[in-house]
Amino acid sequence: MLAAPLVLGHVSTGLISFVDSLIAGRHGTATLAAVAVGTALFWLPMVIPMGILMALPPSVSQLDGAGRRPEIAPLFRQALWLAFALGVAMFALLTAFSHALGPIGIAPEIRPGAAAFLQGIRWGVPALALYLAQRYLSEGLHWTLPTMLLGFGGLLLLAPLGYALTFGAWGLPARGAGGLGLASALMMWAQALAFAVYLARARRFAALGLFARFEPPRWTAIRGLLATGLPIGVTVLMEGGLFIATALLIGRLGPVEAAAHQIAINVASLSFMVPMGLAEATTVRVGHAVGRVDAHGVRRAALAGYAIVLATQLLSALAMVAGNEAIVAVYTHDAAVAALAASLLLYAAAFQFPDGVQVLSAGALRGLRDTRVPMGLAALSYWGVGMPLGAGLGLGLGWGPRGMWIGLIAGLGMAALLLGSRFLRSSRPGRLAPRMNDLAATAGGAALP
Repeated sequence: MLAAPLVLGHVSTGLISFVDSLIAGRHGTATLAAVAVGTALFWLPMVIPMGILMALPPSVSQLDGAGRRPEIAPLFRQALWLAFALGVAMFALLTAFSHALGPIGIAPEIRPGAAAFLQGIRWGVPALALYLAQRYLSEGLHWTLPTMLLGFGGLLLLAPLGYALTFGAWGLPARGAGGLGLASALMMWAQALAFAVYLARARRFAALGLFARFEPPRWTAIRGLLATGLPIGVTVLMEGGLFIATALLIGRLGPVEAAAHQIAINVASLSFMVPMGLAEATTVRVGHAVGRVDAHGVRRAALAGYAIVLATQLLSALAMVAGNEAIVAVYTHDAAVAALAASLLLYAAAFQFPDGVQVLSAGALRGLRDTRVPMGLAALSYWGVGMPLGAGLGLGLGWGPRGMWIGLIAGLGMAALLLGSRFLRSSRPGRLAPRMNDLAATAGGAALP
């Protein structure tokens, strides 16, 4: 019950990108390429606040497991301050990005649409950060149904609104890629406000008093969240940055390559939502076991996650191999784009297993609030192996998008090996048991080194 709504919630998030790509692809290859670049530049800064706020679920679940529920609401209120500050900073950064497409080297025919997309979607960034803080609180308390319901609710709003603002319908102006960005921003505000109303009124959260009083920012609590969350943010940036940099480098090759990459990466991202949801559920279960001082429970929670992830990734890989051409046909009728995208989906199938193992391992380590060493392992895997190999093959040797995707496979494979090995070592009951009391005692505070 914990993992299923999380998985479906993440699938709904992936479907949002699918809807954007589908609408953009029907509008034209140039629009799809613009949305590909704009989406990459949007997520480049956003993975940092997303990762930082991921400190909330293990902190909340450990407090809950340790029977310290009165401490949850004050921690949550400080997380809201942190989320708002991060949202404002990301708004400023996206504004700058929309004016930097030329220096980045994006193809001239892609720049206007990508800039319009960024200028529209940036208005939703503060709302997205606040939504994440509320969602992670709920997930840390083992209540994941709102993630699923609000995820699909946002999708139901985005689909018609995105279509209307892209093509022009129901009295709304046609804005192309910029319309998709603005529709996404409106959806983010609707989700954030709906979650706030739910948390304020639901009986499940009434005893916590989440909004019972106003509290100014308190550096001690925010510093504790940052101590755990900043390494997570950097780790997520290392992985997300690998995919984002790949998209931007491919965007230098032209609209056909950028559009094909957007289709393939959108399908891969949609399949990634399943192990990502399982990883977040594993974070909560591991954190709760830590709060109970149950070393064997930590191991059981993670091993169950690994088993499910391997099964789901096998299904994803088989679907991409057997149905690559049919999947691509949903996105575009451009023969050149379709042929390249179908071939890239075969590379996406190859990294399904390492991608699932690395994200599950990272989630389990977050449950232990082990975030600093994994940050270094991620940097080595993605930027010491994946990006140099991809850039060397794709640009240096002229293999194009296929060479860049080989780099993705190598980076994810190395991350799976290193992060998986670290968790299996760290979670051995004989090694973990002596640290359990210290981990439980610092729940809600800084990560242990």
